[in-house]
Amino acid sequence: MEDRKSLPFTDAVIHEVQRVLDIVPLNIPHYATHDISFKGYTIPKDTVIIPMLHSVLRDEQQWETPWSFNPGHFLDQNDNFRKSPAFMPFSAGKRSCVGESLARMELFLFLVALLQRFTFTCPGGADSLDPTPEVSSFASLPRSYELIATPR
Repeated sequence: MEDRKSLPFTDAVIHEVQRVLDIVPLNIPHYATHDISFKGYTIPKDTVIIPMLHSVLRDEQQWETPWSFNPGHFLDQNDNFRKSPAFMPFSAGKRSCVGESLARMELFLFLVALLQRFTFTCPGGADSLDPTPEVSSFASLPRSYELIATPR
C-alpha cells in the first residue's frame, strides 16, 4: 500500500470507475429525527429519507464532465490524486459504509495485482465495450464482457 501515493492515476481510475458505474444509486433509508428546513421545504420529523447518491455522482456543478469517464476528475493540476467531497459511492455521514476503507484498499490491491500480471484486450476492440451498467430495481449491475487476459 506504500506505493499507492506513487500511483495517482491508478487511484483516480478506480475512483472514476466507482463514480461512473454507480453500483448502488440509492442509499439506505434514513429518517428525520426532527423537523428540518431544506431549500425552502420542511421535512417533518420521522420522514423516511432515501438519499439518491446517483445525483451527487453526476452533478454538473461538481464534475467537469459528469457523463463521461474522466480520471482527471480526481487529479489536480500536477497530476496528484485529489479527493472530491462529491464522491460518495459508500454514502456519507455517520451512516456511511463501515467497510469503506477496507473496500478501497482491496480494490486498489486487486486491480494493481491484475495489471502487474496481465495485459487486457477486448476481442472487438476497446470501442466495442458498453460501460453503461444494466439497471435493476436496487443496483446498477455490471454487464458481462469478453476480455483476453494475456500473461505478461
